[in-house]
Amino acid sequence: MFLERIPAGVYAVNCYVVGDDKTGKSAVIDPGGDVDKIIEVLENNEFKLEYIILTHAHGDHIGGLEELREKTGAPVYMHKNDLHMLKNSKINHSVAIGGVKVETEADAFVEDGDTLELGELKLSVIHTPGHTQGGICIQVENVLLSGDTLFANSIGRSDLEGGDQEQLIDSIKNKLFVLNEDLTVLPGHGPATTIRIEKTTNPYVR
Repeated sequence: MFLERIPAGVYAVNCYVVGDDKTGKSAVIDPGGDVDKIIEVLENNEFKLEYIILTHAHGDHIGGLEELREKTGAPVYMHKNDLHMLKNSKINHSVAIGGVKVETEADAFVEDGDTLELGELKLSVIHTPGHTQGGICIQVENVLLSGDTLFANSIGRSDLEGGDQEQLIDSIKNKLFVLNEDLTVLPGHGPATTIRIEKTTNPYVR
């Protein structure tokens, strides 16, 4: 499996390129901006972009979405509960954070338990509401792409549109902490961690 992190957009969101080395099929998770860098990674590795996947629809995670879709023709996948945010820049804060205005549609929706195939890789969708109502995490092999649900020694904020702290903690405890403790967690901001470390040390989830 190929996996590369690209700090993207005005908030340097962790955008991830996931690729299947055998088939050259790839996915981009949370294109916050810097589309030229994302495309450079795709072209350097001769990847065909199959999916653009949003862990949620906050402005810092979607700033490069429309440009990437236009340049690659790849469809945008997300959870339907965040669609109203994607369509409304006042709610997704894309302009307020100093980025480009984003008001657009998704091409397809994913639900909890869905699997997206990427060559020989399987991307498993875990719906984790609480940071937003449509927040998802994606497990692929021994990696969990956690978006803004779970961070190293922290959790996502819950004071924006669709946020609910009690629901967020419930999602982490009952959807993520039941996974293999050796999973590497790659969040939407900040450094990597593991499920074991967060179960043991995260002060927000007890």
